Amino acid sequence: MNTDRLMRIALEMAGLDEVPGDSAIHHPGRGIRRILVGIDLRAAELAVAKSLGFDAVLTHHPAGLGTLHFHRVLYRHVDQMKDAGVPEAAARAAIVDTAASRAVLDAMSNYDHDPSIARLLDMPYVNIHTPLDEIGRRRMAECAARISPRASVGDFVRLLRETFGEFRRAATHIEVPVGGEDRPLGRVVISHAAGTNGGHAVAKAYFEAGIDTVLYIHCRPDEARRLRDEFGTSKSLIVTGHIASDSLGINPYVDRLRREGLEIVTASGVLPAEA
Repeated sequence: MNTDRLMRIALEMAGLDEVPGDSAIHHPGRGIRRILVGIDLRAAELAVAKSLGFDAVLTHHPAGLGTLHFHRVLYRHVDQMKDAGVPEAAARAAIVDTAASRAVLDAMSNYDHDPSIARLLDMPYVNIHTPLDEIGRRRMAECAARISPRASVGDFVRLLRETFGEFRRAATHIEVPVGGEDRPLGRVVISHAAGTNGGHAVAKAYFEAGIDTVLYIHCRPDEARRLRDEFGTSKSLIVTGHIASDSLGINPYVDRLRREGLEIVTASGVLPAEA
């Protein structure tokens, strides 16, 4: 196994044709048999992996150039919104300020910190963000397709927990900060795998286009409060939890690597699907 193939497998599983801006091979390698996989694996964990005899480190969250180019994947929100019926002009208006601000913040980052340690240790180092999030998004969308729009938001929350062990094993809980579990589910959108959540602006665009329930994996309290102020209980926002939702996309990929004959050890927040 080599680092190029590790990336290609993730792209194939996610149905993507090219490596997104928030994912990268930071230090290539081959002859890989034993991999440490986690949500946040940085310089310290690279040294730990080296000392424990791992052949490669695969982290989920952006590092290196994946941090520098992170803002590019935010425009995936536009495609998702258009697919849900949001007019393109409204979709772009909902994300343009966030993307511009994030581009500045990305350029301020010390993007070579972790890759430089990987090079010093000669430890193959890869981060795969959007492809694994897309796997998780599709799994939740398939779950949403199984429930009637006439069901309640609470019914959908319970179905998510029943379907995915990651949610049952998380220390966090699925929350409904806008609307309520007793509200009709209606038309639901899984807003995920676009860098980060779209906050108030993206959820508002969905709501104004006729979507009744939006699912984020995380959302700042002030953004949710603005949505409550504007929409009251007429619309609902579900927040499934960051680490559990990331694990939902990581676990199928880990299973695939194990089927390829690799030894995978998970750490740094990856919750198992099964006990």
